[in-house]
Amino acid sequence: MILYTTMPQEIIFPADNSEYEKQRVVAYNGISLVVQQTEMNSYQIVRNLSTDPAHYLNSDYAPGQTIYLGP
Repeated sequence: MILYTTMPQEIIFPADNSEYEKQRVVAYNGISLVVQQTEMNSYQIVRNLSTDPAHYLNSDYAPGQTIYLGP
């Protein structure tokens, strides 16, 4: 099936709500990030919520990167 639409894929094929329950918003070095916990103090970046374009160019804050947060 081919869909010719301008609608985002997330609207047409919504994900299960349990996927979103694993995510949370944190402030890391002054940047708001959506992260998903992978280990005890280790989190994987899902989305960068910053409004500063320089934060998107920094590969340390790119989706898929691992960050470590203290307890």
